[in-house]
Amino acid sequence: MIEALAVLPFPNIDPIALQLGPLAIRWYALAYIAGILLGWWGITRLLRQKAFWAPPPFSGRPPATEDQISDLAVWIIFGVILGGRLGWVLIYGTVLCSVTPNYAAFCDGLPMGFITDPVRIIAAWEGGMSFHGGLVGALIALWMFSRRNKLNMLSIADLTCAFAPITIFIVRIANFVNDELWGRVTDVPWAMVFPRGGPLPRHPSQLYEAALEGLLLLAILQVALRVFHAHRRPGLISALFLAGYGTFRFICEFFREPDTQFIGPVSMGMALSIPIWLGAAVLFWIVLKKPRTA
Repeated sequence: MIEALAVLPFPNIDPIALQLGPLAIRWYALAYIAGILLGWWGITRLLRQKAFWAPPPFSGRPPATEDQISDLAVWIIFGVILGGRLGWVLIYGTVLCSVTPNYAAFCDGLPMGFITDPVRIIAAWEGGMSFHGGLVGALIALWMFSRRNKLNMLSIADLTCAFAPITIFIVRIANFVNDELWGRVTDVPWAMVFPRGGPLPRHPSQLYEAALEGLLLLAILQVALRVFHAHRRPGLISALFLAGYGTFRFICEFFREPDTQFIGPVSMGMALSIPIWLGAAVLFWIVLKKPRTA
């Protein structure tokens, strides 16, 4: 039997950062805003480095202007919110609400509740966001923005993906603060008893994901960008991002309490890593079939 006393204390941080009358501003919402703003800041700083864009295929012309990246940030915000919320509703909500009591707070009236009250689809403040849905939403926003502004979508996607782990890192920390997405029951010395996770100690899997999907993936992409100049082969950084996220998410699923099982021991998170790997494989094929720019 696992001893629940020899564990690290869970820091009970109020998930509401600021209360303004009836308006509650949560750390979770601020995490998305902070992550996107930091990503925007990183991209604009990179665009100002003229020597970075001197070699082909750019020949001194960055793939976008700072003003265009500022506009793109707005598009990405809407894409992530709409895609993340719809993804949760379609991928997780209707499944989880039938099998997982931990999601009872989000499941009132699902799925018919979203048909009779469509505003709930975008009510991210109720909780429930899917990374995979947010990724699809961001990709659609990238495609529409690049097409509208006649930009190279792969280069714009590379810029976005190079800094996307910043948002992932901050949001995973917010998941930890929110006491959600906790890990499986364990007896490791750094286990924690999560107030909403029952009396047994669990892996702090949100912190594992923050470290792997956030910090480590960010380091890998920045090395690929700044040391190996992967941006000179448009699409390569995006492929590395998809491959890295899919792999790290798959690994973390062994420690994270499954939202729901997909087939046997395969969780939904593991299953959703497969299309991400396929997307990475397609991008690698597109990139590597082209001759390398000198």
